[in-house]
Amino acid sequence: MGIRLPSLVLHAKQVLKLQSRSQTAVPKGHIAVYVGEIQKRRFVVPISYLNQPSFQDLLNRAEEEFGFNHPMGGLTIPCDEDVFIDLTSRLHAC
Repeated sequence: MGIRLPSLVLHAKQVLKLQSRSQTAVPKGHIAVYVGEIQKRRFVVPISYLNQPSFQDLLNRAEEEFGFNHPMGGLTIPCDEDVFIDLTSRLHAC
């Protein structure tokens, strides 16, 4: 009985490829943002939040700090993660 190493490697590569796609995929009607002062964490939020005044305040802060050059390659919001979670929780409840 031999081990079929090439097929195991192929299967592992396929699983990793699927996992990386699911981490970068953003559902239709949503946007990915990176939040945090030091270490950035990725969040996916509905685009409807972009119309909310409290979320627009965060976007203005991001514009002031980064302009259009975001270090993470995506929209980076310079605020504490807990503050962002609290804000999005309140927006979700509306």
